[in-house]
Amino acid sequence: MRIKFAKGKQREFLKDVLQKIGSPSLRELLNRGVNVNYQTLKNYYSERRFLSEEIFVTLCRLSGIDRNSLDFNLLEDSWGQRKGGKISKRR
Repeated sequence: MRIKFAKGKQREFLKDVLQKIGSPSLRELLNRGVNVNYQTLKNYYSERRFLSEEIFVTLCRLSGIDRNSLDFNLLEDSWGQRKGGKISKRR
């Protein structure tokens, strides 16, 4: 599953996580147990990609943020693949 925040809220969520765990940068999250590529983490921060549910749960657990207090939507894993398949099928 993918986590979709409103525009600008995903970056705000990541900033809040960094502040609550006392991390000075995104790179420090890798040292704190977040198992994801740094480039992917930057894409999450710039909102080019939606957060995976696994990373979202890990970040909430590390920072102590209650998931129920956040406003987000859940998307299926095949969300982008399905859209791409429909577009290529028309040609």
